[in-house]
Amino acid sequence: MSALNYRHLHYFWVVAKEGGFARAADRLGMAVQTISAQVRELERTLGHQMLKPEGRGLVLTEAGQAAFARAEEIFQIGQLVPHEVHEAATQRVQRLSVGLSDGLSKLAAHALLAPVLDTPHLRLVCHEGEVDQLLGELALHHLDLVLTDQPAPVNPTLRITSQLLASTPVDWWGPADLIARANRTPGRPFPQVLEDLPVLLPTRHASLRAGLERWFEQHHIRPQVVGEFEDSALMSVFAARGLGVFPVSRLGADDLALMSGLHLLGTTEVMEDVHGIYSRRGQNHPLVAKLLASRRQGRAEPVTEFDSEFAAQE
Repeated sequence: MSALNYRHLHYFWVVAKEGGFARAADRLGMAVQTISAQVRELERTLGHQMLKPEGRGLVLTEAGQAAFARAEEIFQIGQLVPHEVHEAATQRVQRLSVGLSDGLSKLAAHALLAPVLDTPHLRLVCHEGEVDQLLGELALHHLDLVLTDQPAPVNPTLRITSQLLASTPVDWWGPADLIARANRTPGRPFPQVLEDLPVLLPTRHASLRAGLERWFEQHHIRPQVVGEFEDSALMSVFAARGLGVFPVSRLGADDLALMSGLHLLGTTEVMEDVHGIYSRRGQNHPLVAKLLASRRQGRAEPVTEFDSEFAAQE
């Protein structure tokens, strides 16, 4: 298959949006025959008919619908280029792209990023996803840093570095009525009172879930689980509306003050770990360096290298 000609794709996109060659020609200020020829050339390149006549107009074929969907994404993004180029040229934008894994407490993530949030002209971009997906984006330099609840996998080809940024206790919080119910339960102190309350938990994507289940076993607790959430912030919203009590890292507990009606139920010895994973290129990013330095000053955590094989080849 020949290389895709994006000019031809653009003409096809305009024809599809306008519903015909004549209207597309008016919009583009070109001859109908020229646009028609370019679209036919695109069809020859892709090997499929993209448009077919229907009544007095044109409609997309199945292949055309697939091509139009991608063209819509491409040219909508393209329309942002002039603005973003102008903004980058006229302002000293400091861009930081961070990946947040599914299993990570998002409340804790906010606290970890706090050291750079007052950076002048900051452009913070946060992406959520599974760890493998985020590490792939990191390897392609689409992300500067990945925050996750587990260290980087031992894979020398990824050329990444992992640092434990925080290890903080997990506390239990809940809405006022459930906390009051717990306090009224005679002979059932925390944590045993969790058997009498509706409980919200992180899903099994989160490393914290395994730690909590071990803690339940140690205290012989069989919780009444009424909800499971990948996002701790979403879990806190449902808790604030009365669905149940929930665990949260003390690192992110300050943000619970943003939601009225949540109160501390009890503290535990369960710990939630947060790891920062970055590439060699990301290590030189000034904001990544600032985040790592701020955590090292607060905690003398070891930095674990996973690219020793690559280093030996250099």
